[in-house]
Amino acid sequence: MHTIVSSAARTVTIGHDQPFAIIGERINPTGRKIFQQQLRDGDLSRVATDVREQAEGGAMLLDVNMGAPLADEAALMARAVGLIQELTDLPLVIDSSIVEVLDAGLAAYEGKALVNSVTAEDERLDAILPLVKRYGAAVIGLPNDEEEIPEEPARRLELTRKLIGVATGKYGIAIEDIVIDPLAMPVGADTVHPGRTLDTIAMIAGEFGVNMTLGASNVSFGMPDRHSISAAFLPIAAARGLTSAIMDARSPQVVSAVKAADLVLNRDEWGAAWIARHRARQAAT
Repeated sequence: MHTIVSSAARTVTIGHDQPFAIIGERINPTGRKIFQQQLRDGDLSRVATDVREQAEGGAMLLDVNMGAPLADEAALMARAVGLIQELTDLPLVIDSSIVEVLDAGLAAYEGKALVNSVTAEDERLDAILPLVKRYGAAVIGLPNDEEEIPEEPARRLELTRKLIGVATGKYGIAIEDIVIDPLAMPVGADTVHPGRTLDTIAMIAGEFGVNMTLGASNVSFGMPDRHSISAAFLPIAAARGLTSAIMDARSPQVVSAVKAADLVLNRDEWGAAWIARHRARQAAT
């Protein structure tokens, strides 16, 4: 099953037979006090640096979040999407929990975006899925609802069934345009969390075959040497059925780990991409 996203000039295909899709996470003010203040001041100058660093690191898509406290998020999203499209042809992931912000970003975007995200709550499904359908976008779905962020994989699978059923049955969204986030919880909170996420990935892949993504940094949150944790977790998740991740494309360690996973999972024919990347790094040094 292929999820196709595009900019005005480039198309990226996410799928189990495709290279692991690296979604650059950096255009996001969470945990970045200076960037938050810049956004409140209407200053988008930092975005150009974030775009360049992620593109150079190997990002295939860019997640765009303008959620700085006390900022005009909708206006910033429209401006940021316009600016980023001038800087790169990488497809974009429009990231917000606010419907008006998603609308502003999608209206400014030229291409088929990925919307991040919708939960299985009835109110959220009925607010966001019509927007996804209207703009012809793809959407990331999270299997949690009004009652809980479930710990058990079976409950996550149940909510995935609901989410896919409503999206396809009620709103006519193609199943290939639904990307599920299996919910990555911090290993530092409980070392059983990554195993539950991996089990969820396998169960969703087995029943639906849909593409999946997650926030890779969620797994290592609160722990030292976070890049090593991501570099260990993502190849295992890819083998279970994860096809993309929102991750730090500036980290050679993590990017190399998913590229190596592509190679050993036979998603890099004859190792061509692995060899080309190695030669490019040699030339650069």
